[in-house]
Formats: sequence, structure tokens, C-alpha cells
Amino acid sequence: MRQSHLFTKTLKDAPSDETSKNAQLLIRAGYIHKEMAGVYDLLPLGMRVVEKLKKIVREEMSKIGGQEFVMSSLQAKATWTATKRWDDDVVDVWFKSELKSGGEVGFGWSHEEPIVQMMQNHLSSYKDLPAYVYQFQNKMRNELRAKAGIMRGREFVMKDLYSFSLNAEQHDSFYQKTIEAYTRCYDRFGLGADTFVTFASGGTFTEFSHEFQTICEAGEDEIYINREKNIAINEEVYNEETLKSLGVTPDDLEKVKTAEVGNIFNFGTKKCDEMGLYVNDEDGKKIPVHLGSYGIGITRVMGVIVEKMSDENGIVWPEEVSPFKIHLVTLGTNNEDVVSFAEGIYASLTEQGVEVLYDDRDAMPGEKLADSDLLGITTRIVIGRKTLESGEIEIVDRATGKVTMLTESDVLGGKIS
Repeated sequence: MRQSHLFTKTLKDAPSDETSKNAQLLIRAGYIHKEMAGVYDLLPLGMRVVEKLKKIVREEMSKIGGQEFVMSSLQAKATWTATKRWDDDVVDVWFKSELKSGGEVGFGWSHEEPIVQMMQNHLSSYKDLPAYVYQFQNKMRNELRAKAGIMRGREFVMKDLYSFSLNAEQHDSFYQKTIEAYTRCYDRFGLGADTFVTFASGGTFTEFSHEFQTICEAGEDEIYINREKNIAINEEVYNEETLKSLGVTPDDLEKVKTAEVGNIFNFGTKKCDEMGLYVNDEDGKKIPVHLGSYGIGITRVMGVIVEKMSDENGIVWPEEVSPFKIHLVTLGTNNEDVVSFAEGIYASLTEQGVEVLYDDRDAMPGEKLADSDLLGITTRIVIGRKTLESGEIEIVDRATGKVTMLTESDVLGGKIS
């Protein structure tokens, strides 16, 4: 991608009505556009980051047997009345609308009920189980607070996976595999060291759940952690009974501020009982199915990464989620030899399949370097007059600022770390 072809432009200042650091930086760098409070558009650079996050999740979900599909965002009232979760007193984040033909429709805030209903057409025997399906989809939640940028949006991208198991043993085995898969995801996102599997309340889902909480000063939650034992407890279930069940005391725990980046729920057979999803066991007896629900907030993770991995100059993307692998910056576009050399590097790298954003703009060096810092692409290659004189190319690591000088053959030979 040539930067001169991007329709988005960097901004010197963030919008005056945006208080969150993640939204300020993402808007200034041209990753997102704000429609209204809690609602953001993904621009080309933002889409690339989201697709990188989704790629990681897809790979990890495939490893545990997940099959990808997509359900409708429009949801029928009748689907939710059986479990009483259509009621605004039970679920207070619904967006609803009147149909012109009469009746109400909801906009998907979650998909447990619709997926259970759908599976009645596909699961009838114990031989059909287990089944694991997941999707990436925009969820709609009528949040009262929407002041944390893309960390808490009224519309956001979520990966939600649903497991259908024959019995508790089968369910528990997959539940643990999902925890392990999620842990690998957060490691690859660059958040693993500060992300904890947290014992929590199930809210409008179940009595208890497990959350994935990342230490983040901009987060809205507070949890108690024991790093040595790798134990974490959400404040809402922090009590004597919980501490006793986990084998810790208040003195063993450290209180930290966090952002929830994922959650998993065990519904047991309750949801399938309520909605009539049964299968025949080996004896032909109808038994309810065990349901699990597992979510990762894709755009929320993007916001948390920006909150945690940015400096005074801009964003610092971890390598696996960086929109491009390399930001190629040319200094001195009025020098034909410099431009010709940079064009050759760009062509060679792209032919090798390397993702490169090439800053070919006619702009001052200071502006280009400042924009490169703001965009936060993992590795920067700088080409200017000094490159031609010395025969060495400057490679800059965005996270550490470390500068390495390499020859053209080294750069094209894949020696950029």
C-alpha cells in the first residue's frame, strides 16, 4: 500500500469530545472514525488490525474444533421469551425496533437463544455431539456509559463460540481447552503477561463465569490477583466463600484495575431445557444438551492494546497485529536516486509477500517520521540520501527505538527482525 493512496490522513489533535486515549490515538492515526458516542467506523488501517486479531482467533478456534458461521443480527422476540431474557428488566442493553408488518425485533447483543433454536434443526442424536460453532459479528448493546472509546462501544466486533456437549464431562473438557486456546490468543495479541483468567459473576448469562481481564488503568473493573498462584477474582464475587473455595486469604491478593477482554459461561443444561433442545441418548431417551458460550471482544482488545502499548509519540503495535509488517519511509522525495532506490526496495519486498506501507508522500522528513510513530507499525525502514552514501539502510524497532543498519541484500534476504 502506498501511503499517498490512503484516503485517511493523520490529525495533529484528537477530537475535543473524545476523552479516552485509545480513541484519541486511533482517530488521530486514521484507524477509526467516530459516528457518535460509543459508535465507531473501522477505516482501512483499522480493518487490517481487526483482521489480524481475527486471524489469530480463527487459528486457535480451529485447533479446538470450532467451525465458523455467521448468524443474523436481527432477532425475533419469540426466540428470547422462553428464557425471559427479552424482558428489559432482565437484560437492560437491548436495542429494539417495531416491524412495519407488526411486532418487535431485537438487534443482537448476544446469540445463545438463537443458536440453541437453530441447532434444533441439526442435533437430534448423541452421535451429533459434540458440536462447536463460532462467528465474528457486530454486537449491539445499549450501554449507559460509552466513554471508553472502542473499549466499551454500543456496537462492537465480537467472536462468540458456542459448544454443545452430551454431558458434563464432555463439556468440562472443552471448557478447559477453550481457556487454553484463549490464553494462547492473548499471548499472541501481546497481552498475555497482564491477562488473567478471573472468577466472576455470570450476570445475565449464568450464576458464575470466567472472565479474561487485562491489567489496564483505563479499564472499568477491579480484580484481586495472586501472580504466583495465577488466581484472579472479580470484585463482584470477592467474598469469604469465594476466597475459601480458591484457597487464598485477603493478604495473598493484590488489587488491580483491569479491562475485560473475554469471557466464558457454562449454562449446563438449563438453556437447552428452557428452549427444548434435546437429543436421543444410546437408549433412545431424550436428554438436554450442555451449552457453553465463549466470547472475545475483538475491537475491545484493539482498544486495550492501544491503551497499554502506546507512548508519547503514538501507538506501538505488537508484531502479530500490526497493520503492516514494515513502514517504508522515504526522506527526500525530490531526489530521484533516493526515490528510485526506495521504489526498488518496495517492489522487492511486496513481491516476496511482505506487507509494506510505503510512505511515498511529498512531505517533510519530520512530518513523515512523526506520522510513522503515530501509526505504530512494528518495524520502520528509513531510506534517504545517507542510505545511498553509506550503502546501509536504517531499520527502527517502534517498540524499543533500537536502530539497526543493514545492507540492501540483508533487508531483501529477510534479516529484518
